[in-house]
Parts: sequence; structure tokens; C-alpha cells
Amino acid sequence: MPNERKEQKNKDEIKILETLEQFGRDNIGDIAKKSGFSRQKVRRIIKNLEEKKIIWGYSAISDEKAQQSKHFIVLVKRSNEPFDKPFLQEVFSDKIDNRPAGLVKIENIYLTHGVSDWIFTMYAPDTVSVKKFCQLAFHRFHKYIKDYTITEILFPIRKQGFKNPEIRKLVDFI
Repeated sequence: MPNERKEQKNKDEIKILETLEQFGRDNIGDIAKKSGFSRQKVRRIIKNLEEKKIIWGYSAISDEKAQQSKHFIVLVKRSNEPFDKPFLQEVFSDKIDNRPAGLVKIENIYLTHGVSDWIFTMYAPDTVSVKKFCQLAFHRFHKYIKDYTITEILFPIRKQGFKNPEIRKLVDFI
């Protein structure tokens, strides 16, 4: 019986997460209706997910044009040099976001396994700013970085699971 209860709790949490991913701006009552739960249960599940750090935060999805910047992906291949403690502290703190101030706005940093070892997504006014950021990072962390590739995102087809509402206009671009 306890295993069934835990399994049901996990299913309920997943259902709430999926509902929030689609309808995060809705009020608790609407989320409750869409998920088939009571308002109290939804509120309790969300609070629990936030406390367990499963929900990190909430954000709006915006068009890059509104931010007057372009969206970039930087793929980083690291060297075989083992990370030292000061490097890890710098990477896992907010210091990397502030280097250099105002050049780029880092959106995501992923540690990956595959062709690249890190993936950065960021906003910047232009490619030159991203190149400058990468050169500074390469210079600062040269013993850990083997190579990097900069890719500019022309436009998103899907972003955070949502289809771009302007996709019909962008089809001609393709």
C-alpha cells in the first residue's frame, strides 16, 4: 500500500508539472480544473515541488526582438585537464555571468556528454559580443577549454515546449 501511495503521489506531481509547463500563468483554480485536482491539492503539490527544488522558478517566453538582442548557442569542448576547486567555485557561482559586465546575458549553462561538454545559451546584441565573451573565457580558462563553436539562432520553431506564434510568417524565411 505505501508503494502505491508513493507511486500515485509521483504521478500527481508529474501531472501538475506538465500542467504548469503549459499553463503556468493560469491561476490555481484553472490549474486545478485542468489537472482534475482540488485547489488545495494543487497548492500543496506546487509548494512541495518548490521546497524540493523541482520547480526552480517561473518565466515568460519572449521574442528576441523584444529584448533587442540575438540568441546564441556556444558549444564548448573541454580539455582533459581536471578541474581544480577555484575553477569549480567560479563556474558554479554567479561570477561567470558578470564577466565582463553587460557583454552577454547568459540564459542557460548545461554540462553535457557527447560532442560538446558544455552548452551555453545567451543573448547578445551581435556576434562580435559573443566572440569577445568567448575569447575572454578562453583566455581565462584556457587550460580547461579545448575549443568552442558559436551558433546564432535565426528563430525558434519551439521554445520551452511552445510553438512560435509567428511561425507562419517565418516559413517564407526557410
